Amino acid sequence: MSLEGKQAPAFSLEGSDGKQHTLAEYAGKTVVIYFYPKDNTPGCTKEACGFRDNHQRLTSNDIVLLGVSKDSIASHNKFISSFELPFVLLTDPDTSMMQAYGAFGEKVACGKTTIGIIRSTVVIGPDGIVKKHWPKVAKAEQHPAQVLEYLKL
Repeated sequence: MSLEGKQAPAFSLEGSDGKQHTLAEYAGKTVVIYFYPKDNTPGCTKEACGFRDNHQRLTSNDIVLLGVSKDSIASHNKFISSFELPFVLLTDPDTSMMQAYGAFGEKVACGKTTIGIIRSTVVIGPDGIVKKHWPKVAKAEQHPAQVLEYLKL
C-alpha cells in the first residue's frame, strides 16, 4: 500500500517533549515521519543515529523529523538520552497512527510471518500530501541517507 499522492492521515499523539503532536500543526512544512519497531534495539538505534547525524541539515531546510513507535514516553526518553537524539519521538501505544500509515501489520522477520510494526517512512509536503512513501525499509542504517537523497539535501 503506497500513500504517495494521497492526503496524509491525521494524527494526535503524545511526544517525548511532553506535548500532543498533530499533523495540522505542521501545515506549511515538510514533515518526515519514520516508523520503527523498538527503542534501543540495534537496527532502530542505527536508523535513529543516522537521522540524528543529519538533523541539522533537515532543520536548516525547515523540515520536521518525527519518529514513531509504540514504546512508552519513558522508553523514548531513555533512548533519546542514551543517543542524544535531537528530535521528538511520538508514542502510538494502540498503533492507530501506524495502521493509518500502513506501518503496522503482517511482516516477515527471520523467516517467520508476524504481526507488528513495519519499519517505514513518509515525507509529507507542506500541503499535507504524501510526497514519498517507503512502505518497507530493508536496511535501517542506510535509510536516513535515502531520505536525505530524496529531499536533495
